[in-house]
Amino acid sequence: MGLPGRASTPNRWRIASAAAIVMLTTGTIYSWGIFTQPLLVAFRWDLTVTTWTYAIANFSLGAIGVLIGGFWQDRVGPRIVTMVGIALWGSGNVLAGLGTPALGACWLYLTYGVIGGIGAGMAYITPLSMVTKWFPDKKGLAGGFVAGGFGMGAFLYNQIVPRLAGFHAAAVHAASFIAARAAARIAGTPFDSAALLPGQTPTAGDIDAVMRVLVGSGIIFLIVGLAAASQLRNPPPDYSPPGYRHGLALRRMSSAVVSYSPAQIIATPQFYLLWLQLFVNVIAGIAIISNAVFILADLTGLAAVTIAPLFGLVSIFNALGRIIWGTLSDRIGCNNTFAAMLGAQAAVLLLLPDIHNLTLALAAISVILLCCGGGFGTMPSFNAEYFGTKFMGLNYGLIVTAWGFAGLVGPILVAKIKDLTGSFTAMLPAFAVLLLAAMIIPFVTAKPALQAA
Repeated sequence: MGLPGRASTPNRWRIASAAAIVMLTTGTIYSWGIFTQPLLVAFRWDLTVTTWTYAIANFSLGAIGVLIGGFWQDRVGPRIVTMVGIALWGSGNVLAGLGTPALGACWLYLTYGVIGGIGAGMAYITPLSMVTKWFPDKKGLAGGFVAGGFGMGAFLYNQIVPRLAGFHAAAVHAASFIAARAAARIAGTPFDSAALLPGQTPTAGDIDAVMRVLVGSGIIFLIVGLAAASQLRNPPPDYSPPGYRHGLALRRMSSAVVSYSPAQIIATPQFYLLWLQLFVNVIAGIAIISNAVFILADLTGLAAVTIAPLFGLVSIFNALGRIIWGTLSDRIGCNNTFAAMLGAQAAVLLLLPDIHNLTLALAAISVILLCCGGGFGTMPSFNAEYFGTKFMGLNYGLIVTAWGFAGLVGPILVAKIKDLTGSFTAMLPAFAVLLLAAMIIPFVTAKPALQAA
């Protein structure tokens, strides 16, 4: 809905829905964990090798793609940038599926990690920057709704892909192989893969099935994502939603004061405080997400193939968190919202090492997913509230680089600990302490003094 008499102004919820669909296609990056076991068994990689793909993709998304997308969309608008981003993301998946069997891990890093990650970042930052301009009256709700599409993408992908016959067989064979190797280690006997039964070792058909999923996914992302991206656009310069309590004249008068340029925001302490809040909120959550199935298997003693579908169900909390916390921030403020998310995660991570019941462990992971997703649902509103929306694309892109660095450090750190110690639980209390210490940051982050852009 636009201004009265402006029939040409599109319905803003239709624009937001298209943005959420774009996010749904790129949010499948959070489903990387379902590929971990089949890949590390099929190619005889260790956990660190497979996790590097996810870490590189997160870094490329959060530290490179969002900056390119934010800078470019401030100049040409959201549609072109998002379509290019989707093209790179979809192509990265397709190329990964076509070339990894022959070219190995480095090809996977380049295609899925770098090309796909940069594209996903461009397609992520642009809808979020755009939607705050359509919803000056409901920044938290709208930002949470669009960002929720990102979490929902992982949820849907986790429900569909593991149920595909070929992929399911590959996952079962990989889980059996890992279980046999773990049993040999516990028994102190040499592990002989040649002595395994046919169902306990991967086949050429398994590798082919996993690669077909990557190729097919990329094609679907291109079709669905490009169609949705073509609907995106910024509102007219004089746009104001019906009933918005601030008058258009007041908004025009104040826009030159409250909108900070990228050069200005990096000169403020508030930028670094917001960056640090997002970094800490993400690093724990994304480290858990990257290896959630393995972590739950460690805690409960159950096979990963049993846990994976259940984790796929609770992954919806990543999407819900973006909507719930984003909406809550409109009521209690972004500072209080971030403090609550950091505290909730800290409490759960302190308790998690002693939880061995699957239902309770899944509930604990759900809280972490809820809060990790909530950071992405709240930060667009936080950024707009502190720095305005005129340069929202690049300004928010600069803050989201925190995701890129957290996404690189967290998963690799966790994978290294697992490869070195054989367990994930040692790192959980350390993350809890970090989150507890960070709870003070929202309370010392005050809105910057107004200055001309």
